[in-house]
Amino acid sequence: MSHDGVGPRAALRSLAFLTACVLAVPALAGCGSDDPAGKPLAGADIARADRSAIADGGTLRWAVDTVPETLNTFQSDADTTTARVAQAVLPSMYRMDGRGRPVRNPDYLESAEVVDTEPRQVVLYRLNQQAVWSDGREIGAADFAAQWRALSGKDTAYWSARNAGYDRIEKIERGENDLEVKVTFSRPYADWKSLFTPLYPKEVMGTPDSFNDGARRKLKVTAGPFTVKKVDTGKDEVTLTRNARWWGDPAKLSTIVLRAVPHDKRISALGAGTVDLAEIGPAAARRITAAALPRSASSPLMGPGAERSAADALRSWAVANGSDEEAADEEISAREKLRGKKVKYARQQKALTGFEVRTSLEPAYTQLALNGAGGPLADERVRRAVARALDRKAIAEAVLKPLGLPAEPLGSHLALSGQAAYADGSGALGEQDAKEARALLADAGWVPGGPVKKEKDEEEAAGPEGGDSEEDTESEGDDGTYIVGEDDKAPRDSGTGTGRPEQGGGDGAYSGGGDDKAPRDSGTSTKRLKQGGAPGAYAPKGTAAPARAGNARVAKDGKALTLRFVLPSGPGSGTLRTVAGRISTMLERIGIGTRITKVDDESYFKDHIASGEYDLALYSWPATAYPATDARPVHAKPVPAADGSLNVEQNYTRVGTDQVDQLFDQAVTTLDDSARRALLRKADSRIWAAAGSIPLYQRPQLTAARKNLANAGAFGFRTPVYEDMGFLRKPTRGPGAEGAGPSAGG
Repeated sequence: MSHDGVGPRAALRSLAFLTACVLAVPALAGCGSDDPAGKPLAGADIARADRSAIADGGTLRWAVDTVPETLNTFQSDADTTTARVAQAVLPSMYRMDGRGRPVRNPDYLESAEVVDTEPRQVVLYRLNQQAVWSDGREIGAADFAAQWRALSGKDTAYWSARNAGYDRIEKIERGENDLEVKVTFSRPYADWKSLFTPLYPKEVMGTPDSFNDGARRKLKVTAGPFTVKKVDTGKDEVTLTRNARWWGDPAKLSTIVLRAVPHDKRISALGAGTVDLAEIGPAAARRITAAALPRSASSPLMGPGAERSAADALRSWAVANGSDEEAADEEISAREKLRGKKVKYARQQKALTGFEVRTSLEPAYTQLALNGAGGPLADERVRRAVARALDRKAIAEAVLKPLGLPAEPLGSHLALSGQAAYADGSGALGEQDAKEARALLADAGWVPGGPVKKEKDEEEAAGPEGGDSEEDTESEGDDGTYIVGEDDKAPRDSGTGTGRPEQGGGDGAYSGGGDDKAPRDSGTSTKRLKQGGAPGAYAPKGTAAPARAGNARVAKDGKALTLRFVLPSGPGSGTLRTVAGRISTMLERIGIGTRITKVDDESYFKDHIASGEYDLALYSWPATAYPATDARPVHAKPVPAADGSLNVEQNYTRVGTDQVDQLFDQAVTTLDDSARRALLRKADSRIWAAAGSIPLYQRPQLTAARKNLANAGAFGFRTPVYEDMGFLRKPTRGPGAEGAGPSAGG
């Protein structure tokens, strides 16, 4: 997940059918009870305004993570910016509403329904009669058929990243007229609404060459409120302009510029006035909030002349009192440089008064992943002990409460609160219980205070085979790592203090970021205590330690239980490191040590998560309206490949069961909505019980926006409506927004 892209999706045919009531488990609502899906924890925060209040024209400069390598969302190197462009310029049969559920997009679709189930499932699409491509051609069956053939998986000349759902289509034909498209499935497919969103023209999907190369940097034919004017890799931006052939409500903005800005540079870009809208982290949000507060009259800034006079006076005094003239100049230079930074900061703060922070919860969640491929975590009892040690409520509060967001731990692997498939299935694992966690460890043979053979064995992270990376190689003295639990002290980080995240937006693997420096956390500074010291002063090495206040280190076969906790090291991962510190402290209380290892962001996912070089890790998955299709590869049981390797699909914890696979297979073929939800909730409860991944919290979404920018910001679940975005008319512009508006940007 951004590491957020959902890659190849696969769904298998159902093996059996189970009714909703048969599948109900005690922790879930039974048949006839209230819907356990609940409501979204936070709604969109986009400064809603009626279109009549928005000025016509203007340029919106929107900070994004990258200039995409491709504009084809079905290719493996597509990213979040690819998807954002597609939303603005291409047809989507369905889009997400405020509860994270698919709703028909009336600009393209008059109706869509399953009209037959026997002998085959048939879906009939009735298109909006005004829907045309930018070259004037009607959107129709030929476009649907071309996309099906490109993504069906039958022609390997198409370099497609996913074919889930398209591989179940048997044929596509024109209906009774040009506005009808009839899709016949060879196998039942419950998530048929996920198909043809986005829909590309047949000019892109018609041949392998056009699919593979034709839509990487250009989209000559589009059908949305905007069209792609230019992808400029030199300026790191994508420019979208109004589509003259758009038949829906006219776009208010004349231009949208998607500008690539690193997360740690976004506060500077906002202050410099080069972007109008940007996802940010908590540190940047605090600065923008502080900018709106009244300035202190007790600390006015000196002007340049006063600053220069003060520096001259300081130099004269230093020389007159016998100080070295050169040293005095250096001291003055350092003070002037610091003063210059303060002046720059103050000017930037003044510019930030034109912005506000819009907050919601991102349609994504952060989880603790437990690698079950080998080592102690291959034992389900140890994984369950780790899970039972966690206070998920406290973790959620540490991240979300300081931001004023609902701090509720997530109860599902497959949906978020408010989505149709959501239900709290964590009861299948059990609540936090340190006593029970220690009992599970004891049952697995991990004994508190057990003998340890030698230090090196204790310091090595238990887990899959493979050497340590360069960042965590052992050395004498303070080597930059810290094994939590070896010295009976809590890690020295923000995770043991106020719980305030150091920075956010980005908790690592999914998109996000911030602008803080990395916090001083448990992975950076504390020295380890050595065993087997001076003879006579301590018990001989290997002697069992006395039990200590319930959190003595556990050991087995001469090895202490120490898990390698791998984290990204970049400036956008402060929240993850705070969470890791808290988790490490919680595990210490049941006798498990953790060695925190920080690695480069670029290698974090590829070289550690995907390759299985970790014991514990934190990363995020996006929410989906189609969990039967999209979540299956994330939780599928790994199977041996023909070459002897393990095919894990997207299940990077390597923990899966046949029962979970069967439940997904049944759900994806079950067309009855309530029965399908029951199947998915049953699957989720089994995923909880296996304890391969522990959902922690829905990610915060913080967006800086110009105060006079309407219908844009923290969208939450909702798909952005690009034609409604714009700047408020001058008579109704908010305070602090001078200089922005229809003429903003360029």
